[in-house]
Amino acid sequence: MYYKGVYHLFYQYNPYAAVWGNITWAHSISYDLVNWINLDIALSPGDPFDINGCWSGSTTFLSGEKPVILYTGSDTMNRQVQNLAEPKNLSDPLLREWVKSSHNPLMSPVDGIDPKNFRDPTTAWQGPDGLWRVLVGNEMDGHGRALLYRSQDFITWSQSKEPIHSSTRTGMWECPDFYPVSIDGKNGVETSSLDKFTKHVLKASFDNSDHYVLGNYTAVTDNFLVDTDFLDNGSDLRYDYGNFYASKTFFDSGKKRRILWGWILESDNTTDDVKKGWSGLQSIPRTILLSKTGKQLIQWPLEEFEKQRIIKVSFENKELKGGSVLEVSGITASQADVEVSFSLSSLKEAELMDPSWVDPKLLCSQKTASVRSNVGPFGILVLASKDLTEQTAIFFRVFRSKDNYVVLMCSDQSRSSVEEGPQKTIYGAFIDIDPLNEKISLRSLIDHSIVESFGGGGRACITARVYPKLAIDNQAYLYAFNNGTLDVNIPTLNAWSMKNAQIVSSTKRRKPNLN
Repeated sequence: MYYKGVYHLFYQYNPYAAVWGNITWAHSISYDLVNWINLDIALSPGDPFDINGCWSGSTTFLSGEKPVILYTGSDTMNRQVQNLAEPKNLSDPLLREWVKSSHNPLMSPVDGIDPKNFRDPTTAWQGPDGLWRVLVGNEMDGHGRALLYRSQDFITWSQSKEPIHSSTRTGMWECPDFYPVSIDGKNGVETSSLDKFTKHVLKASFDNSDHYVLGNYTAVTDNFLVDTDFLDNGSDLRYDYGNFYASKTFFDSGKKRRILWGWILESDNTTDDVKKGWSGLQSIPRTILLSKTGKQLIQWPLEEFEKQRIIKVSFENKELKGGSVLEVSGITASQADVEVSFSLSSLKEAELMDPSWVDPKLLCSQKTASVRSNVGPFGILVLASKDLTEQTAIFFRVFRSKDNYVVLMCSDQSRSSVEEGPQKTIYGAFIDIDPLNEKISLRSLIDHSIVESFGGGGRACITARVYPKLAIDNQAYLYAFNNGTLDVNIPTLNAWSMKNAQIVSSTKRRKPNLN
């Protein structure tokens, strides 16, 4: 959240070890969302309503710009309940101390709600009747849903007879999010906005991905009518098609934008986590807007991260012959920001799209970076060793269907490490691009073991965790490549070395392991 000129990030944290357990709300602050100061833990388990963990939740600004926290506690019976916490001292812009409400728990799993599947309250919003509304993730009879609660005073909550939305195609909805996005707008929209020129986004985390639907929300009746439901008619809208989960947006009132954070999990094993002393991290924060078509969201890394760029290399109008690799030298390839565009002179010889190819992840797994076709694969090799033994390939292919072209974006981790242990999942997404009339663009942010890639100006995003053993630090290399048979042109490529973010602690957070 953004409060009195300061950004606050609260996140799930184990103060005793780099494994899941002893879940608290850690607290860090920033003035630019790049450089951070770690403060004391904001919420720790210790009361009957959260003795077994202070789990996910959200912040909301009440009248008078008073921030409060709603969070899920695991109580003495391991039931999931919803609790409230407030700042101890509102005049402290760093909000270093938080006090749990004497009214906790505010919402409990009654009337048949599964106490094991009742968690993650959203940021609340106010309707035209002045009542506050909040959603809580839930599963009933194996189906995901978002329960709706209303309150006059933010203390006493009543459950709506119907969830705001549910799905028979999914399981439990974790970390739901519900917010407006502007139609044809350049700015984000405050969560309680009733502007008629908006659509609403409902996000739910399930099946290890963050899926979303767009729709029209009627505030008077709390009716949410979706455009296309979760997983209906081949629809598969996601924030990110890679390693990205349990995300959360907030409205940045200072710069009038909506910002998205996502949790990037580890893809190695717990032993390695313990050895390195940390596990899991937040993605680089992204702005989030509705596309011009109104059919999907567009994401892009915050402009503040461009200030981290230092050494730059660039070139224009490079022809990539079929089967060629071009080194991009002169930057620190293990910590870099790369923007590149590709143009195609002819698509007549593009491979014919099989109607059964509906799963982009499966298609990328079958057609890896080493599998040649006519138009593609072409893209970049990141965190690559000099001899290409290790490489992570982010690339595109173009297919021809009966009446249009299909662009596939892949992130291929199959050769990312010579180590056997890490997962090397291959990710994929179809991008809504017309390659006849627009360039295919890619931006990748590379940070040692994380690669966040944005295709088509943010129309498709894929995040990967990789664990190279050879391609590390100054032994990492960056290449552009074309493994298709047809030549590809690179109109522009810009790449920068990125300087370190400053992350400091005002306190010693990590506690000795009591076990």
